[in-house]
Amino acid sequence: MGEILVHEFITLDGVIEDPSFTFDFGFDPRMGTAIARLMGSCKAILLGRRTYEMFAPAWSSRTAEDDPGAPFMNESPKHVVSATLKKAEWNNSTIVGAYSAHAIRRLKGSVDAGIYVSGSMTLVQAMLADGLVDVLHLFVFPVTSGTGGRLFADGSAAARFTLEEAETYENGVLHLAYRTAG
Repeated sequence: MGEILVHEFITLDGVIEDPSFTFDFGFDPRMGTAIARLMGSCKAILLGRRTYEMFAPAWSSRTAEDDPGAPFMNESPKHVVSATLKKAEWNNSTIVGAYSAHAIRRLKGSVDAGIYVSGSMTLVQAMLADGLVDVLHLFVFPVTSGTGGRLFADGSAAARFTLEEAETYENGVLHLAYRTAG
C-alpha cells in the first residue's frame, strides 16, 4: 500500500498558502537534495485543482537540464482531485473527481510506493482530517505571514506526530519530517 507524503513550504505561523514568502531566502542546494529524496521514494503525484493548474504550465515545459525534478513531475502518474476540472492535459494526468476519502484510500491501495503531494492546501487539510496523510515534510521558513491559509486551520482536530527527520540549511530553513501517529 502506498503512503501519502506531503511536501509543504510553511511559515513559522503555519501559513502554506501563496509560498511567495520563500523568495527572500534563496534555495539551498541541500533542500533540493531532500526534495529529490522525497520524490525518489514516490511513484505517483496527487494534487488539488488549484495546484495542478499552477504546476501544469510551470513544469510541463521543463527538462532535467532546467530542474532535476522535471522528469519526476512530468513522467509520473498525476491524480487530480477536483469537482470542477473538465480536462487534465499534462502528461499522465487523470481527474479523480470531487474529494472522497474512499477514492484516496483506493489510490493508496493501488500504488506500491509513496504518493507525492505538494501544495494543495484544501486537499491536504481534508486528508489530514480523514487520517490519510502518512508523513508531512515541512520546510519551515524563518518568517511569519500574519495572514493566509494555514496547514492546520482553526477548528482542526488535535493530532500527534512523530519526528522522523530534521535538517537545517544555510538559508535558515528547517526541514522537518513528521509521521502521523495513530
